[in-house]
Amino acid sequence: MKDFLSINDCSTELLKDLLRTSARLKSLYSVGGTDLCLSGKVLAMLFEKPSLRTRISFQVAMTDLDGSAIYVKPEDIGGIGKREPIKDMARVLSRYVDGIMARTFEHTTVTELAAFATVPVINALTDWLHPCQAMADVLTIQEHCEDLEGVKITFIGDGNNVARSLAFACAKLGMKMVVASPAGYQLDAESIRKANQIAADTVTQTNDPARAVADANFIYTDTWVSMGQEAEKQKRCADFAGFQVNAELLKSAPADAKIMHCLPANRGLEITDEVVESSNSIMFDQAENRLHFQRALLKRLLS
Repeated sequence: MKDFLSINDCSTELLKDLLRTSARLKSLYSVGGTDLCLSGKVLAMLFEKPSLRTRISFQVAMTDLDGSAIYVKPEDIGGIGKREPIKDMARVLSRYVDGIMARTFEHTTVTELAAFATVPVINALTDWLHPCQAMADVLTIQEHCEDLEGVKITFIGDGNNVARSLAFACAKLGMKMVVASPAGYQLDAESIRKANQIAADTVTQTNDPARAVADANFIYTDTWVSMGQEAEKQKRCADFAGFQVNAELLKSAPADAKIMHCLPANRGLEITDEVVESSNSIMFDQAENRLHFQRALLKRLLS
């Protein structure tokens, strides 16, 4: 594997190996140990979107593995693909650094970087996919289950980049997923078809959140208004009425269902403060596991 752009590109065995390495590195990290496997390696981190978890977790991961990272804002380089073609950036950066991480709007930005770079390229988020988040989520789920096989995730909200990446992760790793979204915001049919091609009946879709959570092991939600959609906020909030993860909805779910969110959470919109702070919430475990999965990924790609 040269790049990490989509979970759908990875074999099940590769994903399981990354999860095993993540768990091992997390265990090592918890006792103050580390794996100095990236001594002298440099990661370029390209950002079109602001970030807390992505920037800090990747930078800490590189430092912990004895490498270093360079944070590149759009204004530092005149915009990705604006001042010069993406293919030129990819070839220049390949002469300077050992890997490229990109957090962008268009998914084609990361695919073009990967096509022309001779060093590994990591998709740290695009509008289409968020594979690092989804794999950190799986690591978190694995910590709460003896076996991933048959685990049911209910995703409440917009059928977005996180939902799409989770669907592919479920298909590759034996889990089931129900997506509950209002009309017009469902996960696209082609992504569902691809996931169900990998493993039959992995992903189903409904417009009924209460029915969707009825036998869920994990209940996942995300923002209704992503970066770049701010002008649609009023309409989106109206359209998503009834899809909030709150105490009333959780009356329809098993009492031990864990609550997940990739953060940042808009408390009072897609989820209530009460649910975020509940004992069933594991969303800060998810945030921590971004670091541990990405350490495993960087070790795999750059060492």
